[in-house]
Amino acid sequence: MKISTKGRYALRLMLDLAINYTGEYISIKNIASRQDISEKYLEQIITQLNRAGYVRSVRGAQGGYMLAKAPSEYTVGMILRLMEGSLAPVSCLEDEDSCNRASRCVTMEVWQKIQDAVENVVDHITLADLIISYQEKTEPIYII
Repeated sequence: MKISTKGRYALRLMLDLAINYTGEYISIKNIASRQDISEKYLEQIITQLNRAGYVRSVRGAQGGYMLAKAPSEYTVGMILRLMEGSLAPVSCLEDEDSCNRASRCVTMEVWQKIQDAVENVVDHITLADLIISYQEKTEPIYII
């Protein structure tokens, strides 16, 4: 399984909205500048996030985007599944009927364990967790 740039950028966008929340809407231009991602590409991504109800939007000069819920209510898995679809490493895990060997396939156990491990990670990390990691990595170090 490989996460596309769309999935990676969606996670960065959502994290940026969470980290920079001040009670006001944040423009795509500001996010694009901070994240060094094309505005046009972010517009495509934010459209999907908006349709799914993950973000709220307001048009106009003071417009922009903000998270629709608290950062603790979004998991990495939610965001990646929205953008990527299934996180299964092989298609036969999504639809066993697609493979005539599924009932006797020993390697299916390997693929299932990989999927379980990935889901265990992405479904237990929230945007709130990532904010804490961000703060730990960006806090100034004072030497006395």
